[in-house]
Amino acid sequence: CFCLQMGWDLMAAQGMLFPNFYTANPLCSPSRAALLTGRLPVRNGFYTTNAHARNAYTPQEIVGGISPDEILLPQLLKKKDYVSKIIGKWHLGHRTQYLPLKHGFDEWFGSPNCHFGPYNNSVCPNIPVYNNSEMKGRYYEEFEINVKTGIQPHPNLFEGLDFISQQAVAQRPFFLYWAPDATHAPVYASKCFLGKSQRGRYGDAMMELDDSIGQILAHLVSLGIHNNTLVFFTSDNGAAVMYGPLQSGSNGPFLCGKETTFEGGMREPAIAWWPGRIPAGTVSYQLGSGMDLFSTSLSVAGIHPPDDRVIDGLDLSPVLFNNSLLDRPIFYYRGNQMMAVRIGQYKAHYWTWSNSWEEFNKGINFCPGQEVPGVTTHTQEEHTMQPLIFHLGQDPGERYPISVESKEYRDVLRQVTAVVEQHQTDLIPGMPQLNMCDLAVMSPPGCEQLGKCLKPPEPNPWKCDWPHYLVSYP
Repeated sequence: CFCLQMGWDLMAAQGMLFPNFYTANPLCSPSRAALLTGRLPVRNGFYTTNAHARNAYTPQEIVGGISPDEILLPQLLKKKDYVSKIIGKWHLGHRTQYLPLKHGFDEWFGSPNCHFGPYNNSVCPNIPVYNNSEMKGRYYEEFEINVKTGIQPHPNLFEGLDFISQQAVAQRPFFLYWAPDATHAPVYASKCFLGKSQRGRYGDAMMELDDSIGQILAHLVSLGIHNNTLVFFTSDNGAAVMYGPLQSGSNGPFLCGKETTFEGGMREPAIAWWPGRIPAGTVSYQLGSGMDLFSTSLSVAGIHPPDDRVIDGLDLSPVLFNNSLLDRPIFYYRGNQMMAVRIGQYKAHYWTWSNSWEEFNKGINFCPGQEVPGVTTHTQEEHTMQPLIFHLGQDPGERYPISVESKEYRDVLRQVTAVVEQHQTDLIPGMPQLNMCDLAVMSPPGCEQLGKCLKPPEPNPWKCDWPHYLVSYP
């Protein structure tokens, strides 16, 4: 059962590598909302105003989800008769009105949230798994996850290959949003891959992900549709280094990790693959964003983006096909606060913060072994009058701020200030969707048919406080 397909190496050798690619937020949910809407989370509403610069994710008690006012990529692709499927983690709301088939997807196999657990009680039940709109069971129950012994071959890959085959046979254009979550803590791998890497369980899960990507590319070739299919690989946030080396990856030379707006939290691996269209073995130094996948996909499909709202994503077609470079800033948001901005090789921090002293003293460290005095602060430090500016080409680890007395600093500050002021002048925040929590919303849609409903508590909404948890995993 072990036949390794080198997916990432193949993609890079046959496609285009992006070493300057970013997610729109250093946390799962907001970055996924941004990818599918082409809009910053502060615009599309996937943020909170409950605590300054506090990231927010979607636990089972969250009341909200993706706003009905947002237009998602699969909804627009229907204009050209695309069939769209999501496989894996949705993470944009778990109540009926927020699920994928209500927002343009034709098919879904996966879960609305992460595979945290096992729980199985009314206060914190196990996470449901869906096939389209039908609940098929729960993680750790009908869909067993055993992090110690491994699981049977995960259906995510086979669901993806089968969907591609069906559309190829029917000669229908398709959009597959493949979002496996095995590398999210608690990390798991199939029995075929468990113990096969030199990096522990996390390495095993990464090896399986690499193999799955290789199988998808090989399948496209075998069906003869590889020359008509754009494949893009990236991540929703940096490695969650607070979980330690056995439960998380490495962000290389970049500072800190997930949940922070340092480079380790938001700069992501990214590869584009389209044989015959994207020049093989190329590297683009374009500043890219996950939001660009929205605009680029529409452009490739010949569909105009909505003209009644601000779209933050760029159409990367000129970059992919001609290796052009487009001028654009990258904004680093944490919750409702713009923390930093990158222009060219320079990054200016208007606020710095890793995580609170209270959390840090409990052993939750977003920057283990990487603390930089005055930079990886445990209180929210404001620098709006005199931003900390780094040259990322010379200092990717954000350790040595440029001297405020230098001409270089003054020149960069002048350029950055103009961009930030324009951005803030034009910004109209969306209605925050992640402010309210209530344990009463935990009962998943479709649980009745399976007899898998747990009696929820009485409604008692409160303002989510969004603490950061360090969960201990075996």
